Amino acid sequence: MSDSKSTMKLVEYLDREGNLSRKGIDKLTGYVGEARQLVDRMKCEEMISFATSAVRDAANGEAVLDHVERETGIRLEILSGEDEARLTFLAVRRWYGWSAGRIINLDIGGGSLELTSGEDEDPEAAYSLLLGAGRLTHEWFDTDPPDRKKIALLRDYIDAELVAPAKHLRALGEADLAVATSKTFRTLARLTGAAPSSAGPRVRRTLTAPGLRQLIAFISRMTAADRAELEGVSANRSHQIVAGALVAEASMRSLGLEQVEICPWALREGIILRRLDGDLDGKG
Repeated sequence: MSDSKSTMKLVEYLDREGNLSRKGIDKLTGYVGEARQLVDRMKCEEMISFATSAVRDAANGEAVLDHVERETGIRLEILSGEDEARLTFLAVRRWYGWSAGRIINLDIGGGSLELTSGEDEDPEAAYSLLLGAGRLTHEWFDTDPPDRKKIALLRDYIDAELVAPAKHLRALGEADLAVATSKTFRTLARLTGAAPSSAGPRVRRTLTAPGLRQLIAFISRMTAADRAELEGVSANRSHQIVAGALVAEASMRSLGLEQVEICPWALREGIILRRLDGDLDGKG
């Protein structure tokens, strides 16, 4: 078994016209090439390759996919925002099981926010909004620490974007279990007192609305370098954790959630589970 990760932060390479820059394309191509080499070395029978918000929403997305394929031989599959949300929900459902009842799930990525609610493995409603932590940091913050007026304006913007999705999700019924996935939520939970990753995936971790509000007041006045010194905050994510915290707080507030459980499974596991389901059904 092997685990290898590389932080892309591709939304930071989008220009004003929405195109992924040459530097961003080269970074993505290099990573896909490295992944291909790892797959070959480990003699894997199959490589599942996909891209999400940054490439999906880039104006030159198709050209990016063509370039990566020419250079690496790998054609990345673009997941729609809804598919991304639904696959993440599948992973959450499998982790908690049927006894969890109605689940509502929140997932903050670099480029988008996914919201889902349902009682089955496939959610009744799935939303993908352009409210990712990296995207909002790139588009809204130009000082370090962020300007207080910009933070207030961003709060208002996030609230406005959440009105319609939150209204629909709440109309489906109260959740028996409120869940959050993604590195952003895990980091926020850690900063508010949750167990570290070294404690293992089965340790219960939660994030509360009061704790999150206190955390925002604290980290929004710090520089990215100072935030990177906090336990649980990686240097490559410290600059975007404020925007991520604002999205998390607004999402929980709009949905009336005072607490969310942190699920260790998310999109990656959802994709694997769906692929395994296909094999079991004779579709693989």
